[in-house]
Amino acid sequence: MSADLDRRLKKVIRQDVQSMHGYAIQPSAGLVKLDAMENPFRLPAALQRELGERLGQVALNRYPAQRVADVVAALTAFAQVPAGRKLMLGNGSDELINLIAMACDVPGNSVLAPLPGFVMYEMSAKLQGLKFIGVPLTADFELDEAAMLAAIEEHRPAITYLAYPNNPTANLFDEGVIERIVAAVGAQDGLVVFDEAYQPFSSRSWMQRMAAHPHVLVMRTLSKFGLAGVRLGYMVGAAALIDEIDKVRPPYNVSVLNAEATLFALEHADEFARQAAVLRSERARLMAAIGDLQGAKPYPSEANMILVRVPDSKACFEGMKARGVLVKNVAALHPLLANCVRLTVGTPEENTLMIDALKASL
Repeated sequence: MSADLDRRLKKVIRQDVQSMHGYAIQPSAGLVKLDAMENPFRLPAALQRELGERLGQVALNRYPAQRVADVVAALTAFAQVPAGRKLMLGNGSDELINLIAMACDVPGNSVLAPLPGFVMYEMSAKLQGLKFIGVPLTADFELDEAAMLAAIEEHRPAITYLAYPNNPTANLFDEGVIERIVAAVGAQDGLVVFDEAYQPFSSRSWMQRMAAHPHVLVMRTLSKFGLAGVRLGYMVGAAALIDEIDKVRPPYNVSVLNAEATLFALEHADEFARQAAVLRSERARLMAAIGDLQGAKPYPSEANMILVRVPDSKACFEGMKARGVLVKNVAALHPLLANCVRLTVGTPEENTLMIDALKASL
């Protein structure tokens, strides 16, 4: 970098941004990619051809207003949005998280979330100038009820995130604790956002239960449904609340191609449901196989990933990578994750390779 450009960057770029690390994406060429909780299945060939023909007919010369409205209507029916609740779209859940922070950027407001959790809750808050309060989970990755309630009482957060299931721990939190947290946030006039990114693999959801709680929002993504490349998320909440947040959304944030691909996927939801069923079955097989390995401790999972504690996560990660399998070493994300790796549930064939690589790397 030239001295001139370096001087300009220091002058015009925010200091906190200069101090940040960018979101790291691991190179995966030539490896079995099991590091990012993607659905490993491609569309069947016949559906690929049908989708290609359909995308070829899209009016790329027009803004995507009508097709986006069609996606909102289709997702409202698909997700069984409760009466009195409204749905808005984001360019993935990441954008929705940013939009919430932007809409709620009132002086003195803060964001609260358990840790370890999804990194974008903290990043979006800090980039928007909001205070972030992270409350550590317990040693077995449950919510620390006393600490959460104390933090809510002290900080009165505008936004409290509850990932449901949590990333990277993959578990669902205790329901009684969650209900008391929802009530406490409600009593302080804050919002609770349930991030249900892994809903296709989970046994519980707050989508219907939110109807009794006007301060609760439910956020989902189609990435784990099977459309990670489409980048489409959606959020549901009280109509008046969604209308306010929607004001800060860019008017054409979802492309017409993404909208058309989403509509096509929802029309073939049975195929994606079949894929999710296979992944849930494979998750059970992986849990049993990993549990039989000496030195590996898998934690309960309601997502398409499994958190595993090993004697040396760096050596395990490198050993698996050397054997052609890419997973995620999450040990550096939080002290509670010491010597933990996160394994994405893949195809049956990929999972067999992953088990063999894990066994050889312990």
